[in-house]
Amino acid sequence: MSGYNSLRYYFVLSLSIRHFQSSQRITSNMMRVKLLLSVSILFALLTDVYAQRRAKAEDNEESYKSFTSVGVTTNTNSGILGGAVFRQSSALSSKLFGKNQYRYLAVEVVNVKHPKELSQQDFVTGARLVIGKQNYLFAVRPEYGREITLFNRHEDEGISISGILAAGPSLGLEKPYMVQVQNSDGRVTTVPFDPATHSGGSQNSGVVIGAGSFFQGFGQTKVVPGLHLKTAMSFELSAFRDNVTGIEIGFIAEAFTRKIQIMAYAENRSVYTSGYITLYFGSKKR
Repeated sequence: MSGYNSLRYYFVLSLSIRHFQSSQRITSNMMRVKLLLSVSILFALLTDVYAQRRAKAEDNEESYKSFTSVGVTTNTNSGILGGAVFRQSSALSSKLFGKNQYRYLAVEVVNVKHPKELSQQDFVTGARLVIGKQNYLFAVRPEYGREITLFNRHEDEGISISGILAAGPSLGLEKPYMVQVQNSDGRVTTVPFDPATHSGGSQNSGVVIGAGSFFQGFGQTKVVPGLHLKTAMSFELSAFRDNVTGIEIGFIAEAFTRKIQIMAYAENRSVYTSGYITLYFGSKKR
């Protein structure tokens, strides 16, 4: 009887252990299923939220149909303040490579300097003068092209980045550089600098003592036509929804029909290349 009881006890114990192990496996499997379900639901919710936010951001960005701004520019062929820019971008219905594109229109007016220009000051009179400068060169550049949005901003956060390719005619305004000349009788007159008569310093031609007024000589301006091409990247940094503030960084190549006589005693060119930076601000409309 004792052997039979022992065998019966061992059998019951084995069934209990198996039942316990089976219960553990079922509990473990249920926990795994719950974990997988929780992760799947969380992933679905996050994906849905991200898709909604992205769609909302794209809808907000695409709702703006026109961007108008003005700016100041500097370039490698000018001083600190190189000129002024008016620019406008209008949304197009079609897309390019899946990106939003805009019709880009702009007008630039910039001062182009010669690398050899060096302003000097007379220690006696205090007048400033660029030795050998014969003409100013002002370039008026109407532009037409395309602006492609590369990265959109998320509502009022982040930076919007776009690429610009534009071209157009160039109007080179060759304005005489006016100088003050003291004649042999002591009179001072303002005339365009002429290297043939003002470089020797003879009493007959007079002595150059300083530069004339910038606003003199516009009536003698000559127009030299040309063409230009530019590529740029625009970074919109505006912190307010309907305002535009940003920086445009790019490269311009420009060619005129003849050499522009900027300096009298240096090699002048008909083709100019420069890098530039434009700071612009304005507004955008839906």
